[in-house]
Amino acid sequence: MTRAMTRARFLKDRISRRLVEFQRDLRGVSAIEFAILLPVMLTLYVAGTELSNGIAIDRKVTITARTVTDLVSRVTQVTTADMSGILAATAAVIAPYVPSQSAFTVSQVKIDNNGNATIDWSCAYQGTARTVGSSVTVPSQLLVNNSYLIWGEAQYTYTPPIGSVISGTMTLRDQIYMAPRLSQSVNGPPTCPTTFT
Repeated sequence: MTRAMTRARFLKDRISRRLVEFQRDLRGVSAIEFAILLPVMLTLYVAGTELSNGIAIDRKVTITARTVTDLVSRVTQVTTADMSGILAATAAVIAPYVPSQSAFTVSQVKIDNNGNATIDWSCAYQGTARTVGSSVTVPSQLLVNNSYLIWGEAQYTYTPPIGSVISGTMTLRDQIYMAPRLSQSVNGPPTCPTTFT
């Protein structure tokens, strides 16, 4: 056997032994598995946090729409001062989230004897009130001739702290209709408030 063949056999045996040792060696396996799973675990954690926060804010939007619409539907007449207080309540209801990112509109919808629905009066908080006399689409189940509905619309501009890279800013919205409770209609304020206390 030549010297070159002996050296080649020695290298082959040495490499084979190293491969067998490497295959049997379990040191560092946990570190490698952790390094592989860490991005997955972090992604799940961040996604879960972002999703639960978004759901909580969406729920607050629904509660705000319901609360303010309910407050208006419980009276027979709303003054400008009353409307100011009612619309300012949205900041308390939406808390602990930032009130400046929310908007709320409350309107009375008049349904005539032909089933046509129009805005009777409307006021807004950090948004735009609906135009008086403009027609609106009301769910067919609520179309009762010669009746009135209080219509509350709430929205919140939500920017996820981390997930905004993927989803961007989202506008969460909800609306609710309620019938006036103490009279056929609620007399709206002579003017909508410009300050809210």
